[in-house]
Amino acid sequence: MNSAGTSGRQSASSLERVIVLTQAGDLANTKTTKVQVAVVHEASRLVDAGLLQAQTIRDQVRRHRVFGWYFLPESQQQPEAIVDLRDLHTLPRELLEELIAAGNRVATIQSPYREHLAQHFAVTYSRIALPDPYDTVDDS
Repeated sequence: MNSAGTSGRQSASSLERVIVLTQAGDLANTKTTKVQVAVVHEASRLVDAGLLQAQTIRDQVRRHRVFGWYFLPESQQQPEAIVDLRDLHTLPRELLEELIAAGNRVATIQSPYREHLAQHFAVTYSRIALPDPYDTVDDS
């Protein structure tokens, strides 16, 4: 901390498309002052930048076989996109409310897809990764 009582860290802001991960019930009942969001990337931009191959998106990401990525199909308002569940940010609830009031809400995810996204998010962080498989004992 510096003499002003702050850490001295600087922050930057940018406009990114995000998806809210905080549970709808917590938002509706104003049980939280912070909102967790994940960055959403347009799939075609990831391909154009050489970060992903179109075949990987088609064969792996669309089928939800990649931990940490969630595929959003094309809609009338938005192109195909990938939610990066490993690029998370916590925002003040007031900022979210200001963005919505300014007309920056693009879309909502309907049930059961909303629950499927929540499950994919939970699995991304709750899976237990072992460094090596267990040795087995041969009982013969």
